[in-house]
Amino acid sequence: MTDEVSNPAGAFSAEDVQYMQRALQLAVHARDAEDEVPVGAVLVQGGKIVGLGWNRNIILHDPTAHAEIMALRAAGEKLSNHRLSGATLYVTLEPCSMCAMAMIHARIGRLVYAAADPKTGAAGSVFDTLVDARHNHRIEVAGGLLAEASARLLRDFFRARR
Repeated sequence: MTDEVSNPAGAFSAEDVQYMQRALQLAVHARDAEDEVPVGAVLVQGGKIVGLGWNRNIILHDPTAHAEIMALRAAGEKLSNHRLSGATLYVTLEPCSMCAMAMIHARIGRLVYAAADPKTGAAGSVFDTLVDARHNHRIEVAGGLLAEASARLLRDFFRARR
């Protein structure tokens, strides 16, 4: 999947683009292979992918099986650690409050998301959970990378459902 990359003020590196493209591939997989809402996530620590996830809440009958949670779970299992300090999570849709809190508890260092979520986004669109000073951990947030590709995927998915 290709898309013109908007990179305001050089906020995103070539690696950021690469990992977000992988997250978009996972979103397409969620849609095509499992008929799930197309959201994908890639967790990177130390320059290596340590967790992959895509929405699976419908197929697993699990309201917590969002792409971000699945990637965090996979990384925790792979690394035998619930703390993922310094990791970067790439996700195709701005996380909800549940996912944002899981990221805080995991102590990830950075979130890069594609499309904003004007209904439930917890990384600045509706809530600003990740940088709230009341938490003992804050996460660097960068949004908008390959946003149009992600938004188009979501729009097309929901349009086909109506």
